[in-house]
Amino acid sequence: MSSEEVSSISDWLVLNSWWLLLPFIMLLVVAAFVVAFVLLLYMISPLISPKPMKLNGAHVVVTGGSSGIGKSIAVECYKQGAFITLVARDESKLLQAKKEIEKFAINDKQVVLCISVDVSKDYSQVESVIKQAQEKLGPVDMLVNCAGSSISGKFEDVEVDHFRKLMEVNYLGSVYPTRAVITTMKERRMGRIMFVASQAAQIGLFGYTAYSPSKFALRGLAESLQMEMKPYNIYVTVAFPPDTDTPGLAEENKSKPLETRLISETSGVCQPDQVAKVVVRDAVQGNFSSSVGPDGYMLSALTCGMSPVTSITEGLQQIVTMGLFRTIALFYLGSFDSIVRRCMIQREQSKATDKKE
Repeated sequence: MSSEEVSSISDWLVLNSWWLLLPFIMLLVVAAFVVAFVLLLYMISPLISPKPMKLNGAHVVVTGGSSGIGKSIAVECYKQGAFITLVARDESKLLQAKKEIEKFAINDKQVVLCISVDVSKDYSQVESVIKQAQEKLGPVDMLVNCAGSSISGKFEDVEVDHFRKLMEVNYLGSVYPTRAVITTMKERRMGRIMFVASQAAQIGLFGYTAYSPSKFALRGLAESLQMEMKPYNIYVTVAFPPDTDTPGLAEENKSKPLETRLISETSGVCQPDQVAKVVVRDAVQGNFSSSVGPDGYMLSALTCGMSPVTSITEGLQQIVTMGLFRTIALFYLGSFDSIVRRCMIQREQSKATDKKE
């Protein structure tokens, strides 16, 4: 074999070896890029992570605070030394809640103030009572929008007026108190605002054609508001609690369609104290999204979209888990569709039987 032939064979081997190595080189480049990206994120994370708020001595206003999740949130804040303003419509329930909350005082300076008003009706009235609360207990450090109502039923069975009512209570009932406190918070360049929504603000389910849109609206409000308020060191939290053992859930269950009830039973019912601990912690930390339990965590990751991120860990987890969670979600959706079809078939068979009789 001539030297020229040996040289050409060597050149061929070198050329083909390069192509064989190319995938490994590309993999190393990608790995290096990922590592550099993660390191960069960790370097800038202190710039995007808010400083936790101290509740000891803070003034916390809780709308819908006379019962359910709202009352439990007030208790949780009071346990940490906060001054509480409870806002709700029923004065007798407010006074009862006040007595229950005061049992958890950690010092003799703490105060629970009660104000009876419908936060969904008249903005000027809401603004007046918030001003009254600030005159007595100081500027509002944290506002918890928890006033809300729920109606379930098939779209054509829900009275048209109920669509308007739910938007007033669940959406405007959060807009008005937030508008009343935001100017002072911006002047002080500090504050927390929490919107207590629902998992029905993350996924539309059978029977919630009136309820879900009113809660989805809160998320849109929160995302827009967070972008406006972040330069002023004001952080917004949206809580997405699952079904929670409250008087509101008990009332909702009285008229809940069979399909809605069966779908709801695929996840458990939480206790309001459990929900309160989680959402207060997230609000104090300045986290945008607050979820409870594994199902809640998965829903929040799946529906994060363009939502604000205040934790580098949260952002990385969303990137890594999105594909897996979407796969799991498809099985859930298939199960929900199956429930709806079975109920429809049973209903049609029942009607056919009744006609024969």
